[in-house]
Amino acid sequence: MHRYLIALGSNVRHPRHGAPREVLRAAARALDSAGMDLEVLSPIIASAPLGPSRRRYANACALVSSPLAPAALLSRLQSIEHTFGRVRRGSPWRARTLDLDIVLWSGGALADIEANLVIPHPAYRTRPFVLGPATTIAPDWRDPLTGLATKHLASRLTRRRPTPR
Repeated sequence: MHRYLIALGSNVRHPRHGAPREVLRAAARALDSAGMDLEVLSPIIASAPLGPSRRRYANACALVSSPLAPAALLSRLQSIEHTFGRVRRGSPWRARTLDLDIVLWSGGALADIEANLVIPHPAYRTRPFVLGPATTIAPDWRDPLTGLATKHLASRLTRRRPTPR
């Protein structure tokens, strides 16, 4: 079995599930019934969008265990996104009903060119909307490239820096 830290995000209302927060709750249930065992879902937070979108996001992280290898898990996540109405074309910053990203996995670092998959997720270290929820459910999970725990990475984003004189 592998363990994965999955980031969840939504900023579009779903016709069946409702507001983005409810979309994330439904997505967590979908993870649990799609060949993954949902261990824990973080609290859901609101965050400002990246890029030109004006809609605020609902974000969370989930710890799941699965026998699926990373590329197969990514395919499964993209299938779940599709069932929630995600369309993968156009701007990478466009609004979306559901976004599921593999952030970390128990196997360490991975670059799979064929699957277009890099673990750890290349941008997660700079994203408080990922590190905040991740810290609540996996504070001691270490980044295989930096050796830092998620709680330390989150602290780096939130600590006050001295102002230059």
